[in-house]
Amino acid sequence: MNFIKNNLANAFTLGNLFSGCVGIVHLFSGDYHTTAICIIISLILDFFDGFIARAMNSSSNLGGQLDSLADMVSFGFLPGFTMFIALVGNQYTDLPWYYYLGFLVTLFSCLRLAIFNLDEEQKYYFKGLNTPSNTILIFGLFYAYKESGNFSFLFENEIYLLIFTVISSWLLVSPIKMIAMKFKSKQLKDNYPKLALLIGGISILLIFKTVGIPLMIIYYILISLIFQKQLK
Repeated sequence: MNFIKNNLANAFTLGNLFSGCVGIVHLFSGDYHTTAICIIISLILDFFDGFIARAMNSSSNLGGQLDSLADMVSFGFLPGFTMFIALVGNQYTDLPWYYYLGFLVTLFSCLRLAIFNLDEEQKYYFKGLNTPSNTILIFGLFYAYKESGNFSFLFENEIYLLIFTVISSWLLVSPIKMIAMKFKSKQLKDNYPKLALLIGGISILLIFKTVGIPLMIIYYILISLIFQKQLK
């Protein structure tokens, strides 16, 4: 029983890693729908591994290391590979060197995860865009383009894609404070940013459906900027 208690959270973390690996395989083969499902599974498992560890009092240094390593694949390599695939398009031979700049997202995701592990300030807010949100933003835009042609202005222009790559990479390690859904106080005034994020995010999803998923991350960034002074 103790073995299960001590390792259940780690099993969820490894499930996140496995789902990320499967998602990458299907991304390479062009099965974007399955990749989307794998990302959702990874997000759920990534949320519950920490929740279970705290609930069962089984947090450990091993679990923390596993979590970052799993996130590096699911929310580090996968979005970088998505950006690379978007730049490549249908051209698989004689690739220009700058197509590989899509992997800047992967490099900065790695840097962001390392910084987060060492930063003790990020308890009730994130400093910079967290890797799961960045993955939702990048793959969400890409998926909407592939499924319905939305955001074609972005994905049919190499310059815009490279600019987007640089911006998303910078956001990962930026000093901008981002809202975290952790409640430090029960007072309503202290939770205005979270309430604004929750109400606005749900509204965007109801209005725009699937296309609203990446738009929700853009809204998340904007609302975090608005409430900068309240995030502490």
